[in-house]
Amino acid sequence: MKCQMVMRQRPANGSDVQCFGREKAQQVQSFHRSFPGYAPTPLAELPQTAAALELGGFYVKDESRRFGLNAFKVLGGSYAIGSYIAERLGLDMAELSFTQMTGTALRQRLGELTFVTATDGNHGRGIAWTANRLQQKSVVYMPQGSASERLENIRRLGADASILPVPYDDAVRHAKAQAAANGWVLVQDTDGPDYTKIPAWIMQGYTTMAWEAFQQLQGRRPTHIFLQAGVGSMAGAVTAFFADVYGDGPDAPRIIIVEPEHADCIFRTAAASDGQLHFAAGPMKTIMAGLACGEPCGMAWSLLRDHADAFVSMPDEVSALGMRLLGNPLPGDDRVISGESGAAGAGLAAALMRCPELAGLKEKLGLNEQSQVLCFSTEGATDRENYRRVVWDGAWSIAGN
Repeated sequence: MKCQMVMRQRPANGSDVQCFGREKAQQVQSFHRSFPGYAPTPLAELPQTAAALELGGFYVKDESRRFGLNAFKVLGGSYAIGSYIAERLGLDMAELSFTQMTGTALRQRLGELTFVTATDGNHGRGIAWTANRLQQKSVVYMPQGSASERLENIRRLGADASILPVPYDDAVRHAKAQAAANGWVLVQDTDGPDYTKIPAWIMQGYTTMAWEAFQQLQGRRPTHIFLQAGVGSMAGAVTAFFADVYGDGPDAPRIIIVEPEHADCIFRTAAASDGQLHFAAGPMKTIMAGLACGEPCGMAWSLLRDHADAFVSMPDEVSALGMRLLGNPLPGDDRVISGESGAAGAGLAAALMRCPELAGLKEKLGLNEQSQVLCFSTEGATDRENYRRVVWDGAWSIAGN
């Protein structure tokens, strides 16, 4: 098994992180807390797994429990929609609540809106869920190869959802064109010169997850944080949050960004190190559908460039290892049902500790028996058929079965 890694040194004066830091995260969480059914998702503690992997501690944030939607993405979509409504109506976002947004008076002022997005499933489901709660419309475009289960989950929330015969990044362009043609509101985390507010709001929405994890650690300090990346918005936001909390000094946790080898736009950008964004072209064949993005978010990259430490491009077998590891815990450890994209970070942490061919990368990252590892399982089994293929049947095993 081969993984590629690029390491970077954090600059003395990196990009500002306060927009995604502790204070902002608390405000964002207050907004999410106003939603019926809100509760912090669990932080699974895996002491037996840590011991077996020869780590000091192993913690996994379990986002399969988020609002019954099986993924974290609703945090970003709902906060972006709330921020859009607040700006449109001249309201203070810091004081906006779910009750206000769903009230008759606000809906009358707002009128009828249609929110549109492109997604492999989780983000679109979050947009559809939020629009449904607000009694607004949503249109969701999915790229070729999207799982029918994910499509139907979105449709059940009232969205006009369809699968296009194009890759993810082209689906994003289609959503943008349809928004412009129809007067719809595009809610996407791929930014551009004329489109930065909503991607920033989406990223801020993800800080609720990071703030919860920080509180749940109860003063225990991670030495290594593994974050998976598609366009990089979640990774960028969470990296910025922890840079604000722990700083960028030599004692700060090492932050490792992981991507599928055929959709590794962040890794390619880090490897080139030429001040330009680099795309992953060609077929993005990966089981990590939520990470199958070829074009990075520039805003996210500026944060990762200055506050992350390592960037890894890895094969699907690594994520599959994470799915099996978390879904079949050792006695005494919490069980985490983690999907293909959700298990990427935990899979890499385990592979680094278990696979002799990755010993060089493990050493460079300083992983050892004292290391305290934090991962984010960003989704549950959102494609149950494929989950069973991996966890029950052993598909994409490191042994090649």
